[in-house]
Amino acid sequence: MSAPAPPRPAAPAPPSPAAERRAPTPHRAGPLVVVAAGVAVLLAAAPIAAVVSGLGWLGHAAGIVAVCVVVGIALRRTHAVISTVVALVAVLEYVVVAFTPEWWPSPAAFAELGRLVAGAGDQIGVGVPPIAGTPEILLLTTGALGVVAIIVQLIAVVGQAPAAASVPLLAVYAVPTALTGQLLPWWAVAGPAAGFALLLLTRRGARRQLPAGVVMTAVAVVVALLAGSLFTAVGTTGRFSSGNAGATGAIGLNPFTALRGQLTRGNPTDLFEVTGLPKAQYMRALTLRDFAADRGFVATAPAPGVRIGDTDLPDLPAGNAERATVGVENVGFRDYWLPLYGTPQRIDGLSDEWSFDPISGIAYSTRQREESGWTQSAVLGSPSAEELRAATAAPGAVDIGYLNVAGVDPRVGALTAEVTRGRVNSFDKAMAINDYFTGPSSQFHYSLQTAPGTGDDALVDFLTQGRTGYCEQFATAMAVMLRTVGVPSRVAVGFTGGTVDGDRRLITSSDAHAWVEVYFAGYGWTAFDPTPLADGRTIVPAYVQQARDQGGADPEPATPQDANPTPDNGPDPGTPQDQPVTPDQPQPAAQESTSWTVPILAVVGLVVIGALVLPSLLRRGQRRRRLAAAGGGGPDAAEQAWAEVVAESTDRGVTIPDTDTVRGAARRLVSAHTLGDPARDALRELVTEVEAARYAGGAPQSDGAALTAAVGTVREAMAEGTPVGLGRRLFPRSLTSRRSKPPAKEPTPA
Repeated sequence: MSAPAPPRPAAPAPPSPAAERRAPTPHRAGPLVVVAAGVAVLLAAAPIAAVVSGLGWLGHAAGIVAVCVVVGIALRRTHAVISTVVALVAVLEYVVVAFTPEWWPSPAAFAELGRLVAGAGDQIGVGVPPIAGTPEILLLTTGALGVVAIIVQLIAVVGQAPAAASVPLLAVYAVPTALTGQLLPWWAVAGPAAGFALLLLTRRGARRQLPAGVVMTAVAVVVALLAGSLFTAVGTTGRFSSGNAGATGAIGLNPFTALRGQLTRGNPTDLFEVTGLPKAQYMRALTLRDFAADRGFVATAPAPGVRIGDTDLPDLPAGNAERATVGVENVGFRDYWLPLYGTPQRIDGLSDEWSFDPISGIAYSTRQREESGWTQSAVLGSPSAEELRAATAAPGAVDIGYLNVAGVDPRVGALTAEVTRGRVNSFDKAMAINDYFTGPSSQFHYSLQTAPGTGDDALVDFLTQGRTGYCEQFATAMAVMLRTVGVPSRVAVGFTGGTVDGDRRLITSSDAHAWVEVYFAGYGWTAFDPTPLADGRTIVPAYVQQARDQGGADPEPATPQDANPTPDNGPDPGTPQDQPVTPDQPQPAAQESTSWTVPILAVVGLVVIGALVLPSLLRRGQRRRRLAAAGGGGPDAAEQAWAEVVAESTDRGVTIPDTDTVRGAARRLVSAHTLGDPARDALRELVTEVEAARYAGGAPQSDGAALTAAVGTVREAMAEGTPVGLGRRLFPRSLTSRRSKPPAKEPTPA
């Protein structure tokens, strides 16, 4: 009898669910990264100080960024879609509470926000940086910074690609930089650079390089600031300002659209210092001939003129006049137009890019320039009232365009006829209309806030109902009224006489003004100012004072009896909606430095580009993190390598079901992507490593280099077998596809 056979050893039991090793959780950014992203946005917003006056924007900027940071920290472990939606809701709630009387996003709150946005558009249309920090403007800056803060968190925190966050940060920096015509202070450049450097330091492993990184960043910022100052030292523009934003800087004078902006600047900007001027004179920058009923006076390209150089300019009629040599030192004016006094005879000290149009009396350049100064030989007309009464405007002596009244409401002509009744010559008609606005019995008032229109014609409303406005409305109204009685006229835009400072005159942005010029044969264009200013800035020419002393004309204000305005939302009188033109183009120019259109379109373009590239950047960052973990050879190396292979397959349209085992998934990959022998061998190595990591127990150490090489081989083979188009490259499917269940267990072989 043989001995009994020893019992067969029992097969090891399959691992319990609790003991099964799950795929490791990907590395998540810490709260310090969220805070750094918020600080970077605030630092990138430093140039806003150059386009928005006051510090109100900064308080709201800090508040909205703080809201985004708190939400980002609280929800950083949730899905990116959830955290983004919550952050957007939080931003909306902030602007509702901060800028409306409501406490939650109700219909009334949205109506108020819509009103503020519309008001911001109106202010932008006439504003000149730095624009006042009104609730409308603060709403725009606050909302924009909130959206940017969310985008930066998505890229730097969720995608863990801080370098890619430079795109939205650049938008925050570029928009105010493009809007301001001023030179940025040094901190407006160093702030955004420091914010981006701080964001780069949040990369994994960057702390080991912190000392060298800090030194290199500091050196780069200092070199950039020095280069920006030194390499632009030749010439008059381009250097960084060392003062406060908004205190200095070159500005232009665009017809009407920026005129109100100049007058409403919180801190007037010095523009010119003038010497050699015997008495106060209007300083003309440009003139406006063309009138459109629905837009008012609009700027058009001047006629081809003569080059300003070392020769005298064409003689123009000036009658009895005083001659003067005027020196102008340019402190901060930059534009297409060169402001001049009287009738210019010769201009010295300019570059060779300026021309003079004798018809319009405009000196212009084909691009914006800021000259350091110039000397002008000028004829300052000083005819008497009697001489102007005797002057005639013979047909053909002036461009017929200065008499055009096409589109003018007949009620304007009727009112003008009543105002000028009994006046037989052009001068007395001009005086009657001028005193209609400025005489003792005038019912008109000066204000930067125009009265709302209630009728079907804005000019008629101003003349008969509102009677309130600023120099734009008064100059427009008088010029049109003169034309209706056959007197050639135009609107001039420039500056009043400024203030006397010793032997010179100082002209600032608050001296910006519009007035009327009337043509008299033999005397040329003479100035009349119909704006009822009470601050002493109005210049009263000698011929106007003589007429008043003689009791020339002060008719009682007349209102047309047939005026029956109907409600209308038309434009304010004489408010052209066109931007000023460049001298070499017949249409309004779109590249004015004060126009917000191009920067807004640039922001929209950057946001669109960011939305297109963001998913692919997030996917690239995810791949880099997984391969780095696999290459480290730790206990999670095999799982990270396998997760990348599965994600690559999903991006190429082949999703691995949650129910597949590792071997089943491998067979599916081989079949779907038509993998060749090298890729099959590499995939077999990966399957072996994953099975060992899950079922061998303990903490296995994998060969990191072999794992990453295997993943690379499989990925290359997938690219050959199942190529993808641009759409799937931009929007990888694996970012929205998650394996919600743990991988299925395989039986452990006996």
